[in-house]
Amino acid sequence: MSKTTPFYSRHLAAGGKIVEFAGYQLPLQFRGIIPEHHRVRTTVGVFDVSHMGRIRVWGANALQFINRMTTNDASSLEVYQAQYSVMCYPDGGIVDDLVVYRLPDHFLLVVNGANNEKDTAWLKDHLFGDVQLENVTTEVAQLAVQGPKAELCLQKISSIDLSPIGFYWAAEGKVAGVDVLISRTGYTGEDGFELYIPAEQALKVWDELMAAGKEFEIEPIGLGARDTLRLEMKYCLYGNDIDQTTNPLEAGLGFVVKLDKPGGFIGAEVLQQVAKEKPRRRLVCLEMQDRAIPRPKLSVFANGNPIGFVTSGTLSPSLNKGIALAYIQRESASVGTKLTIEIRGERHQAVVVAPPFYKHGSRKK
Repeated sequence: MSKTTPFYSRHLAAGGKIVEFAGYQLPLQFRGIIPEHHRVRTTVGVFDVSHMGRIRVWGANALQFINRMTTNDASSLEVYQAQYSVMCYPDGGIVDDLVVYRLPDHFLLVVNGANNEKDTAWLKDHLFGDVQLENVTTEVAQLAVQGPKAELCLQKISSIDLSPIGFYWAAEGKVAGVDVLISRTGYTGEDGFELYIPAEQALKVWDELMAAGKEFEIEPIGLGARDTLRLEMKYCLYGNDIDQTTNPLEAGLGFVVKLDKPGGFIGAEVLQQVAKEKPRRRLVCLEMQDRAIPRPKLSVFANGNPIGFVTSGTLSPSLNKGIALAYIQRESASVGTKLTIEIRGERHQAVVVAPPFYKHGSRKK
């Protein structure tokens, strides 16, 4: 039996089309994927992302533990700073991608919902020294408020000035009178915040947020638009674009892999070798030249020869054309290379483009 989040009643009241995702009953869409996508690109939308896993880590050796378990350098984090990172297996395959927050007395790891139990077990299996962890997913709800009007909307019900919070930084304050961790993070390419809320007070925040956002035409956004928004930014989706059979270097996540980090991390030796030899394949952005929509697992060809496969594909609502992420041989991965994708038995023209697909997001940098 799949679970529900604290916001389930509001999804039903808003007419959400409910599906099972990551073990939860979540809305696929409300008004429709395309209008919801444009809402986030133009004003503000609200995502229930409470299915994501939230794990607290603390103790005298917590920083060393996180540095051992993740590829990025957590020692560079200041208090209330967040960091995108990856956990790897010893062979360099990806356990999960995640966000690490450094808070005054603990770290907070936010992992993919479908990997929550696996990640918690993986972390527990590698505990050392004075480190303790607790999975607090059910105790803490999570909302993403995303769009160019997100700050204006959220500021109306926040006790603190949101403007000084930089990209990938957080602060604690009251939202709708509730004590909340507020971070300027998200998965859409737009400005916005993610809120970590005590689960028992989650509906109060939801209701006041929706009331405050009326003047910006705020609306709830489903999983469908979440996927098109993230794909337009080339944000990887675990299970599609990255998994245990892929490594972060070939996925284009080398910017969060600190191979010279003191003490190393699980998988570092294999990834050092991959970096030395260069990945044999690359995860690239493909933009369709023909009027066709690519889908996962479709084959990609260069000069008639198969060179890889699509991992994510859709019709981009912002670009109004088909876009895809695909693993292809490195020799064909240069921007501007013309390729074909086989869709329903026919080869359609595509071209390798530089990420992101959508270049006009309001995300703070």
